Amino acid sequence: MRDEKPNVIVVLTDDQGYGDLSCHGNPILQTPNLDRLHGQSLRLTDFHVAPVCTPTRSQLLSGCDALRNGATFVCMGRSLLDPSLPTMGDVFAANGYNAGHFGKWHLGDNYPYRPQDRGFAETVHHPAWGITSAADYFGNDYFDDHYRHNGAIEPYSGYCTDVWFDEAMVWMAACQERDEPFFAYVATNAPHVPLWVPDAYRQPYIGKVDSDVAGFYGMIANIDGNMGRLEEFLCQRNLGENTILMFMGDNGTATADQVYNAGMRGKKASLYEGGHRVPCFVRWPAGGLGPARDVEPLSQCQDMLPTLIDLCALEKPAVAFDGVSLAPLWRGEVEALAERILVVQYGHPLPSGWGATGKGKAAVLWDKWRLVDGTELYDVAQDPAQEHDIAAEHPEVVATMAAHYEQWWAELGANLHQYHRIRVGSPQENPARLSSCDWAEVYCDNPTGVRGCVMDSGVWHLQVEVSGTYQIALSRWPREADLAISAPAPVLQGVDGSLPAGKALPVVGAWIEIGDQVVEAPVAAHSRAAVFELELAEGPTTLQTWWLDGAGEQLAGAYYAAVRRVA
Repeated sequence: MRDEKPNVIVVLTDDQGYGDLSCHGNPILQTPNLDRLHGQSLRLTDFHVAPVCTPTRSQLLSGCDALRNGATFVCMGRSLLDPSLPTMGDVFAANGYNAGHFGKWHLGDNYPYRPQDRGFAETVHHPAWGITSAADYFGNDYFDDHYRHNGAIEPYSGYCTDVWFDEAMVWMAACQERDEPFFAYVATNAPHVPLWVPDAYRQPYIGKVDSDVAGFYGMIANIDGNMGRLEEFLCQRNLGENTILMFMGDNGTATADQVYNAGMRGKKASLYEGGHRVPCFVRWPAGGLGPARDVEPLSQCQDMLPTLIDLCALEKPAVAFDGVSLAPLWRGEVEALAERILVVQYGHPLPSGWGATGKGKAAVLWDKWRLVDGTELYDVAQDPAQEHDIAAEHPEVVATMAAHYEQWWAELGANLHQYHRIRVGSPQENPARLSSCDWAEVYCDNPTGVRGCVMDSGVWHLQVEVSGTYQIALSRWPREADLAISAPAPVLQGVDGSLPAGKALPVVGAWIEIGDQVVEAPVAAHSRAAVFELELAEGPTTLQTWWLDGAGEQLAGAYYAAVRRVA
């Protein structure tokens, strides 16, 4: 029999904020199973993440700030986690655990960034930010979809959130039967838009809130039901006592801030408290953590990996974490953490637009103080809604926090201009299938961007693994759509919603630039791909593409490219 290592389950929801729980005072939404977990857990009441998806995930899984690990934004070449950093999956796998991932990943869809490249022996997931993203399987609608299973695309029956929990529980049961300790990372894409959910979950909220919030709350009610199923599974298999169960959100609420936001200012993408303070519950009955209670000291998602390493007595990798272990605090060995100042910053290096960031575009957190954008100061103990800027009254506090930020930025700020590269020509992924989600400097990761035609083209940052002959196949639509480059796409009519028809494009030619090679080729009327064969040298390069009209004018980039080494 193996040593009794604790099993670990981390459940991370997408766009569910601190106020999107009835145990936190929401007057409309009902979350009885999460409320029960709240009552059984350590509750981190001042717990912070990034204000958007990818940087939270990168910080959670690496223990390092997003500007250190490179995954600072949701797309545009900024969602790739530094492959030299071990992930939570790597650390558990190196310590004899079986690691499984189910649901959302959002840290890279190509080698060496995929979950199966980062320590997870089992993964069932969708690509990019979510179902219906530009990178997702064409036609997915949250119901009976195609997902990626250990690298292969396979069909699954049921609603997406149900599938993630179903697959996780089947896998956990198999681990138990083999007497293997497990680490399960269950990351739901719900309640992220589109707000599609089985109607039975939406109906209790119809008439109480607007239709979008009703769908959003319905998605959370479904998550809550799945948390109840998970609890039943753990009880039936006698796993509950020695399993660390962690539940948390990835950023502030995206949809329901006007209904209830626990008194906070801001929502998803905001540097105010409502953008990055989220729920975090931790339960481990056999772990000596003491009674269920609020844990008030300031903490951040970067703390979770070093904390789990301590709780599970894992060998620590040779990494200088930005997070700290909370285990001594949770075990009651200390009454408080050493004083710390934290930084919340995310984004991409462009000077304007949603998600743009630069020096000073941050929230600095120190005990009760919040310094926002380098100029606004709030005392959230006295002013949780951040209504009163008191920077002029406390210049010494501003100076201390600003000095900390200056030092932090001097170390990490330049990383915003560095891109981790997708590798092509590797035996681990050949061909490498690229999507516009990873275009640098051009935002095109939503279904409307592809269907409605973003009339622009970004650059893919690549690393050619081996010198040789490569085929680069450009397409307007993903392979499974089976549509010609010039053709419009039909309306997607899903179970609970729809996407508009895709536009036709008058394409007669294709243009490609990779490294110092620039090539054009004609495109026949019914072609599904434009294929180029080129000699590529080992090393870093960039790839950019354009479709051309009859006058040779640029229309839009190829939203998809498959790069295959053939010799």
